[in-house]
Amino acid sequence: KTHTTLLVYEKRYDGDKAGDDMPQVLSGEVETSPLLDVGVEVFKLRKLLPQTLAYDFNVHVMDFYPGEYLKVREIHHNQHGLLLLTGEGIYRLGNDFHPVSAGDCIYMAPYVPQWYGALGTNTSRYILYKDANREPAIYAGAHTSGKAGGCGVGCSAGGGGGGSCSATAND
Repeated sequence: KTHTTLLVYEKRYDGDKAGDDMPQVLSGEVETSPLLDVGVEVFKLRKLLPQTLAYDFNVHVMDFYPGEYLKVREIHHNQHGLLLLTGEGIYRLGNDFHPVSAGDCIYMAPYVPQWYGALGTNTSRYILYKDANREPAIYAGAHTSGKAGGCGVGCSAGGGGGGSCSATAND
């Protein structure tokens, strides 16, 4: 059996800060991307795009062994979203806790406190999209809290940011 997952994220490019530096089409494998230092945190982090002004967003892959968790409750000025690829855990958005498992999508609005803890017996891996290298936009009608849940074959990142993601799996 082969398993293929396709994740597509679409957003309007913000090239205002890029100058003459234009983003390039890149390809590669997650496992060959370098692991980055995460300080006191215990998870593994890989950033899949260069950290230059040409790119107005980042894509990260984060791995948590069972029982590992974010040591701090994070708050970001930028909207972001994730797709849990493997494992299961608990995701805190604001004051609400959501059980999540592989295939679930989560949208995190700007300034919403968040936290993740890996549960179960398998490693949790998620892919994360995050606006970056631009001033945070004030989105008309932005959510004041995040949302989590199973998205089946698709999810949408709301908040007026104009982005959406979808995932499909074939067995």
